[in-house]
Amino acid sequence: MESHLTSKSDVYSFGVVLLEMLTGRRSMDKNRPNGEHNLVEWARPHLLDKRRFYRLLDPRLEGHFSIKGAQKVTQLAAQCLSRDPKIRPKMSDVVEALKPLPHLKDMASSSYYFQTMQAERLKNGSGRSQGFGSRNGQHQPVFRTLSSPHVSRKQRYRVCSSTSGGQNDRFKVEYTPWLIVGLGNPGNKLVSR
Repeated sequence: MESHLTSKSDVYSFGVVLLEMLTGRRSMDKNRPNGEHNLVEWARPHLLDKRRFYRLLDPRLEGHFSIKGAQKVTQLAAQCLSRDPKIRPKMSDVVEALKPLPHLKDMASSSYYFQTMQAERLKNGSGRSQGFGSRNGQHQPVFRTLSSPHVSRKQRYRVCSSTSGGQNDRFKVEYTPWLIVGLGNPGNKLVSR
């Protein structure tokens, strides 16, 4: 059996990165309970269900994210992680879908949706507040909690696209402060912050 790395393999890998950022989990973690070792396999049932997607979100976000942004990133991750490479989007399409997210203002913490989500987490015993959203009484930008667990807290992901619109779509992920689910400086490009 031969494996070939293609641009669609890169898209799949980026889907894993998106999932790591949404969940705050590692892609493989043997310290998790059975059935949760492989992040992608654990997340698959939640990815396309609009009523269950919030179960994927890192509880340390504490509602400091855009609901629409989180839903969009979840949908993008699902597309990128498709088992059929032909169905996966081109990276240029992923970048275009991410561009409007920093402009979204529908904060989860001010919604009935978030309060319901928190109540369910508390009921199930998984609601935990770790105070990552504030320092000295002031809220910090949420991008501080949207990192992959594989990098230090000072390093974050940034999407850079150098695409030609054809088969040779390329992307790279750099470590830098960046917000993926809808907060940010609207005057800057996607790769800002």
